[in-house]
Amino acid sequence: MSVPSEGRSGRRPDGRSVADPAAPRGLRSLAVRDDEATELMDDPAADPVTLANTYARFGLVNAFVSGHRATYLRWIRPRLSPVWLTRVLDVGTGGADLPRRLLAWAAADGVRLEVVGIDPDARAIAFAREHQRRDPVPGLELRPVATGDLVAQGERFAVVLSNHVLHHLDPHAFGAFLADSERLVAPGGVAVHGDIERSRWGYAGFAAATWPFQGTILRDSYIRPDGLTSIRRSFTAPELAAVLPGDWRVRRAFPSRLEVTWSPT
Repeated sequence: MSVPSEGRSGRRPDGRSVADPAAPRGLRSLAVRDDEATELMDDPAADPVTLANTYARFGLVNAFVSGHRATYLRWIRPRLSPVWLTRVLDVGTGGADLPRRLLAWAAADGVRLEVVGIDPDARAIAFAREHQRRDPVPGLELRPVATGDLVAQGERFAVVLSNHVLHHLDPHAFGAFLADSERLVAPGGVAVHGDIERSRWGYAGFAAATWPFQGTILRDSYIRPDGLTSIRRSFTAPELAAVLPGDWRVRRAFPSRLEVTWSPT
């Protein structure tokens, strides 16, 4: 998942490429969050073909690990109507697999939904727009911007979403991201940011589940190494609760996921 530009960490300080975290060093204790690990796809010099393959496979992987259906049923579907149009924002949309899935479910339910997918990484939006050109989904808008740009424009949404963004952010960007989310939520709306919960079994499970597919559907993509890096960078529920401001709340979700939520009082 591509991330807000202010939170991208780039290459390591010594300029070396990041090693595959499935190597033995990735098996070190997960008791401490590894906030210095860097995902390969966040490198501005990432191979464009491998990056495109990664965006293309996000939908397949996220269908199993990201709880999109539960997010739709719990937070979005109750706000939808066959009469009025509801707007949802997906932050760090990457290849836009989440907006496309939400719109398909809303269409099947006969309710009206518009999803704006944003990502400051122009590579992600270019991929998502090309996919939309080849396989258009009504109600999808894609913009190469960050949350601060929408705040400046006075935009508001019934639901502000993100998937696997929080663990990318440094402390300053983390606070700014949540503050922007509050400003972007319309009265009666909600911000819902889903992420991985770091755990040994989650790391081992993802490593084991993706290992057989390295030479097939995950070949020439960053899915496996970046997925393992993401787990190492991610929070536990107590860690996240300790850094959340104000009325933000964290809850556990399945599988090995966290949801951070906020609603206007």
